[in-house]
Amino acid sequence: MRTIVLDTETTGIDPKQGHRIIEIGCVEVINRKLTGNSYHQYINPQREVEQEAIEVHGITNEMLADKPVFAAVAAEFFEFIKGAELVIHNAPFDVGFINHEFGMLAATNPGPIENYCRITDSLVLARSKHPGAKNNLDALCKRYGVDNSARTYHGALLDAEILADVYLLMTGGQTALAFGGSNQNQEGGQSGQSQIKRLAANRSPLPVINASAEEIVAHEAKLDAIANQGQCVWRDKYESSN
Repeated sequence: MRTIVLDTETTGIDPKQGHRIIEIGCVEVINRKLTGNSYHQYINPQREVEQEAIEVHGITNEMLADKPVFAAVAAEFFEFIKGAELVIHNAPFDVGFINHEFGMLAATNPGPIENYCRITDSLVLARSKHPGAKNNLDALCKRYGVDNSARTYHGALLDAEILADVYLLMTGGQTALAFGGSNQNQEGGQSGQSQIKRLAANRSPLPVINASAEEIVAHEAKLDAIANQGQCVWRDKYESSN
């Protein structure tokens, strides 16, 4: 399934009080790889941004004055997310705002996005994996060794990119080999200089190097030696599957 990691910034905390979306950031993941395809848009909310919200995301009323209103970008945004799994940290907040914005479109309202997208709340997932621990995005970055040094303010696109890294690590099992607990922390992340850095989406694929004939012969000889000392689990599993 095509996955979209999504984040929004808003004028305040409650759409029922008339608050609106001012920024949408989305990054696309297919086959557990960031594709480099993204959607990013600042939006004129047609109302004032609360000062408390500005202190969180740094987006001022002046910055939004010349930006398009939601109605002007709604169709493009909907086409980008339609049919995808949406990964959102604290999904009820963002989904509530998105549905509120679409609901204000009247005749062109497509209805709740849950009808078109599967919603995955990464906060719920994090709480199930790490009960009792802090599970905000900064805490998860520290836990999984994701570089968030550029995150001085909350920003929808940057937060979506960071969340994508965290989500892939959180759902991908082991992310590094560590022998003797050298620099692996107790919660599965990495510490110090081993922080995971995002790689370019258009990087060259890793080369596949097959074993040579001599290496295969040596491998079989090693399995023979193991089998002579007792049961050879690797060979038994291979033979039982063929």
